[in-house]
Amino acid sequence: MAQAAFEDVVEDFEFLEDWEDRYRMVIEMGKAMDPLPEALRVPATKVDGCASQVWLHPRIEGGHFHFDGDSDAMIVRGLIAVLHRLYDGLPVAEVPAVDAKAELARLGLEENLSAQRSNGLRAMIQRIRLLAAEAA
Repeated sequence: MAQAAFEDVVEDFEFLEDWEDRYRMVIEMGKAMDPLPEALRVPATKVDGCASQVWLHPRIEGGHFHFDGDSDAMIVRGLIAVLHRLYDGLPVAEVPAVDAKAELARLGLEENLSAQRSNGLRAMIQRIRLLAAEAA
C-alpha cells in the first residue's frame, strides 16, 4: 500500500550495504526538503513526544493528504522526508490504513534508531494519522 515514492526509498535502501550508508541517505533526504516557513513553526504544528523540535503542517487538497515538516535535527528532518514519501498525496481516508510500522520495517529504521528517535518517529506517525482523521 506504500506510495511509489516510498517504494523508491525501499529500492535505494536495498542497494546500500550498511546502516551508516542508509543513515547518510536519510540525512540527505532531509537536506533536500524545503524548510518550513517560520510562520508555520507554531505550537499548533509542533509535535509533542519528540526529543528534537518537530513541526508538521498538513494540507488537504482535492481529498488528498499533504504535509510539510521540519526539525532542528538533521536525522529527524530525514525521517520526516521518509514519512513524506510514505503518506504525502494519499487520499485522506487511506492515511489511517497505512501500516507505518511494517512499511518502515522494510527500511530497518526502528532497530537502528535510538529509543528517543524511535519514540519521536512514532509520535510523528500518530500526529499524521490524527491530522488525517481530523480532515476526513
